Amino acid sequence: MSGEAWKIHDLAKARAAAGHDVIILSVGEDRTAVTHPALVDVAKHSLDAGKHHYAPTIGSEDLRAAIAKRHFRTTGQTVTPDSCCLFSGAQNALFSVSLALLNPGDEIIVPEPFYATYPGVARAGGANMVTVRTDPEADFVLDPDRLSAAVTDRTRVILINSPNNPTGACYPRDVMEAVADICKKHDLWLISDEVYSDFVYDADHVAPGALPGMAERTVTIGSLSKSYRMSGWRIGWAVSNPELNGILDDLICCMLYGGPSFVQDAALSALAEPPLPGVEEDKRDMLEAYHRKRDMVMGMLGDTPGLILRRPSAGMFVMVDIRPTGLSDFEFAFKLLEEEDVSVMTGSAFGPSAVGHLRLGLVAHEDMLAEACRRIDRLARKLMA
Repeated sequence: MSGEAWKIHDLAKARAAAGHDVIILSVGEDRTAVTHPALVDVAKHSLDAGKHHYAPTIGSEDLRAAIAKRHFRTTGQTVTPDSCCLFSGAQNALFSVSLALLNPGDEIIVPEPFYATYPGVARAGGANMVTVRTDPEADFVLDPDRLSAAVTDRTRVILINSPNNPTGACYPRDVMEAVADICKKHDLWLISDEVYSDFVYDADHVAPGALPGMAERTVTIGSLSKSYRMSGWRIGWAVSNPELNGILDDLICCMLYGGPSFVQDAALSALAEPPLPGVEEDKRDMLEAYHRKRDMVMGMLGDTPGLILRRPSAGMFVMVDIRPTGLSDFEFAFKLLEEEDVSVMTGSAFGPSAVGHLRLGLVAHEDMLAEACRRIDRLARKLMA
C-alpha cells in the first residue's frame, strides 16, 4: 500500500499524539477490541507446554482439517486438508499464490475498487495488473461483460474480492457464474479473496470455488483476522487443489518455514467444534454490532447535503460519495481531519472507480461513531451552504 494512501491516517495519529480528540475511522480494525480471552489462554498454555519449536510448514494436520471443515460450512465446497495451506495472514497467502501462478509479463485482472495492496502483489512476480471499472450507481458490483472484454492472450489469473473491501459489495450468483464461465472458457485461474465472508448482512455469500468446474482452478483466501479479532496473530490460509498446495508449501519453506505452534493452537481453538465457551457468542455479538453501526451511519448521514452513501451488503466499511461537494476525496478527508478531527481513507487508494469517495470504517464504539457522523454532517453542510 502506497504512502499516499496512508497520509491522512498518519496525520491523524500525529494529531492524536499531540492531544487532539481524533476519531480514527481510517483502518480496518477496531483497536479497542481484543481476541477472546479463551483463545489467548490456549496460546499461553501451549507456550507453557513447550510448544515453541518448528511446526509443519504447511500447517498442522488438525488445523488444516478444521480449515477444511470451515470452508465447507461457509462455501459448500468439500475439500480435504491436503487442499489447505496455512500462511502468516491472508496478505501473505495472496502474495504467495501470486508468485506461484504468475510469471513476468503475465496479466492478472482485478475489478475495482480493489484492496490497496493488490497492485504490489501483482508486481511482486513481474505481472501486470489490469483493472476493470465498476459503477458506484450499481453499488460497485462487477459487470461480467467488462471483465470478459479485459481478457487477452496474456491473462493468467482473475482476482476477485467478494465481500469487497472497501465497498462491502457482494457479487450475486449470476455474476459469480459469469465469472466462472469466463475462467473456464479462457482456462484461467481464479483467486477469490473471501476474508469478509462472515460479515454479510443483506446478501448471500457466493463462493466461486463451489461452482461447477471451478474447484480445480480456484484459490480461496481466508483469515481469522477479522472474524475472530486475531489480526495481530497473523493467521490466514489458501484453499486450492492439492497440486498447487504442494507448490505453496515449497514457497513457505523459503519464506516462513511454518507458523508458530502456539499460534496455530489458538487458531485451532477458534475453529473448534464444539466451540470454546463464549467464543462464538463473542463473534456473533461483534457481527451484530457491525450491522447496527452500518445502519446507524446510513441513518445519520443518509440525508446529509453533499453526501451520497453507498449501502454496503457486507463488511465493516461504508463508502461515501463526496463529489457533490466539489472537493476531491483527499481535499475533503484533509479538511475533515483538520476541522473536525475525524480520519477516513480516501477512495483514490482503491482505484479509479472509487475516486471521489471516502471509506468510512465502522471501527469505533457506537457512541464515538455517532459523534464522527455528527462531525462529518457538520462539515458537509458547511461546504454546501
